[in-house]
Amino acid sequence: MLSYIIRRILMAIPLLLGITIVSFAIMKLAPGDPASLMMDPTISPEDKARFMERYGLNDPIHIQYLKWLGAMLQGDFGTSLIRKGVPVIEMIMNRMPNTILLMVVSTLLAMLISIPFGVISATRPYSKLDYTVTVTSFLGVATPNFFLGLILIMVFAVQNNLFPTGGVATLNAPFSLWDRIHHLIMPAFVLAAADMAGLTRYTRSSMMEVIKQDYMRTARAKGFKENKVIYKHGLRNGLIPVITIFGLMIPSFIGGAVIVEKIFTWPGIGLLFVDSAFQRDYPVLMGLTVISAVFVVIGNLIADILYAIFDPRIEY
Repeated sequence: MLSYIIRRILMAIPLLLGITIVSFAIMKLAPGDPASLMMDPTISPEDKARFMERYGLNDPIHIQYLKWLGAMLQGDFGTSLIRKGVPVIEMIMNRMPNTILLMVVSTLLAMLISIPFGVISATRPYSKLDYTVTVTSFLGVATPNFFLGLILIMVFAVQNNLFPTGGVATLNAPFSLWDRIHHLIMPAFVLAAADMAGLTRYTRSSMMEVIKQDYMRTARAKGFKENKVIYKHGLRNGLIPVITIFGLMIPSFIGGAVIVEKIFTWPGIGLLFVDSAFQRDYPVLMGLTVISAVFVVIGNLIADILYAIFDPRIEY
């Protein structure tokens, strides 16, 4: 297993390198420059040139990339162009716990709801419950998270005042676990909604295939109770395709977090990414891109490991 993990990590290095090259090139080729945003429009050309020279913005793009890559490999992502003197890594680390909390809760919420409903739907095919779960799943997949977030804010925050409209905690209030949970419920649900719906459909489809297998009929013929047949003999094999989807949920959560954090003003790296994009704060954007890519690689690695654990036919 250890050698398998090492191989997967080594295979991810060229991928991460390619992501940084493409991202760096896109940001540098984008119209506008940070100097125009940071400086007074009436500033003299000499002062602007000194600023560009100070931050190395006059160097060829490949030289800028190599300088950035060398510093990044030493743990230095540079300093923010907009928030002068603030290290990029400090800005990211300050926001990271909030995003991790949101992603972990959303993942658990999606798993805890989608897998049981998918199994129940598969064991009662074409029943009223199955149709209800199916229709709800399709609605969840079809509804954009920004639209769902705005609807929930309007209904539960503005009209009924049941939940806060945004933020991670009540301003100027002492720390309260319930207050944090209260602020977390709506963003976590919105972020989990689309993946929750997709996982329910995948679980249902996979379990319906497993239920038809010979070993399931053999287990029933031996006199095992139906719940034991389903949850002990069938569920493990039925979850194998779902585990593959789990790896794909990480990029989905990262992309969704950008929108959800902006809607709910959740102070995480998604909100930081949006703000930095509007401000053309390239060092922060590159740092966030690398961190997000690492998360995606880790998610796929976890999926591969779980796949090998659940499916003994996999050789590693």
